[in-house]
Amino acid sequence: MSTQNTAALKQTFIKEDFLLENEFSKRLYHEYASDCPIIDYHNHLPPQEVAENKVFENISQIWLAGDHYKWRALRTLGVQEKYITGQASDEEKFLKWAEAVPFTLRNPLYHWTHLELLRYFDITELLGPGNALEIYDETSSKVSTRDFSTTRLLQKMNVEVICTTDDPADNLLHHHNFKNQGHSLKMFPAFRPDKSFAVENPVTYKEYLLKLGETAKTDISSYQVLLEVLRKRVDFFHVNGCRLSDHGLEKMYFDDKSNFDLEDLFQKVMSGKVLLPDEITFFKFKVLNELCRMYHEKGWTQQFHLGAMRNNSSRMHTGIGVDSGFDSIGDYSQGISLSRFLNHLDKDNKLCKTVLYNLNPSDNELFATMCGNFNDGSERGKIQFGSGWWFLDQKDGMERQMNTLSQMGLISTFVGMLTDSRSFLSFPRHEYFRRILCNLFGKDMKNGELPQDEKWVGKIIQDICYYNAKNYFNFD
Repeated sequence: MSTQNTAALKQTFIKEDFLLENEFSKRLYHEYASDCPIIDYHNHLPPQEVAENKVFENISQIWLAGDHYKWRALRTLGVQEKYITGQASDEEKFLKWAEAVPFTLRNPLYHWTHLELLRYFDITELLGPGNALEIYDETSSKVSTRDFSTTRLLQKMNVEVICTTDDPADNLLHHHNFKNQGHSLKMFPAFRPDKSFAVENPVTYKEYLLKLGETAKTDISSYQVLLEVLRKRVDFFHVNGCRLSDHGLEKMYFDDKSNFDLEDLFQKVMSGKVLLPDEITFFKFKVLNELCRMYHEKGWTQQFHLGAMRNNSSRMHTGIGVDSGFDSIGDYSQGISLSRFLNHLDKDNKLCKTVLYNLNPSDNELFATMCGNFNDGSERGKIQFGSGWWFLDQKDGMERQMNTLSQMGLISTFVGMLTDSRSFLSFPRHEYFRRILCNLFGKDMKNGELPQDEKWVGKIIQDICYYNAKNYFNFD
């Protein structure tokens, strides 16, 4: 990589009206959207770091560690792994990222990087190799103070609620401790039970059930005991404020025709035998079906993130592990099994509020119209077409999701944006989303495609940014 002239590293392009193309867009954002509190109902923040109000030693630890978006960009630019997930110092890793930033033009990383530097650190320069060390020192001196602790960072962004992503085997101690601290900020768990039906690998499945059994103080020796333990964990999560579940699946599992014996399948897996593909699908469907009925009893919302093709590089997966930047959009067939699974619950009136997220943009219309199939008048926006997720949480992806929802559903009922992030510095993504949202409505108002009734349109904007989520999730 060549260095960039330091003379070019001057004032940021992110001005007051960034992404806002006309006066209607500007007023919608500045007068209605910008001050709305944030309800971040799905993220991967570590609860322990929230509860302990962690202070980081330097900017790399809070900004680069765990960020597989940045890791993918660095690898694309030929940066050695030691500067990404390896043994290089935190300062060296930051300098490599700074060197890479000018080459991320038109990738959302370029926008996010400078928006985060501006909002958290008041840095108005564009990051590059010419000012990297200076910015490293300035940001590190700030993040290592109590004013930049985890809860302070969340409060700085006007965050009202965060929902973490938690395994059924988690004891939720950190959620409990945080609640007892009396913060105005609320942190709730979200139930992520994917490992409880991951029978495709008998070794890891058996190891997981041992862990789950230890938490539940139960020997999970049969399929029925597994269901009993999961029910107890749902009860436990509910008592601790959980009102959402979440699932990350390639596609929905559905099989109501096979007659495999579930106890027999369970014992095969526990004995180390690998199940056949049809047996795996059947087992996953049955466990997931039981879980969804438990969610309905509790009045929860269930989330399904569908379509990721994970761990594509077996070599890097073996060397580095999961969630390291080797996942991609998958091209799975989604419609039939998703429809049948939702209908299987709905026909017994056991389908709870549901948010569907697709990773393949070619499925936008499928997911948007699928939601309409199961809205029954019992809840406003009961079945949600979720916001642009992962590779789609960028300007084009968000616009396409919102345009599809507008045309094939009702965007007025949309519960809005989430970070889906592991970083405490990612919350300006809500601002990014809100600016894009306001610009979409503002352009239609200017073009005469919407009435120029700012108060009414402004109310819809505020609902999408905040009130719809607040009313939908029923957080205590």
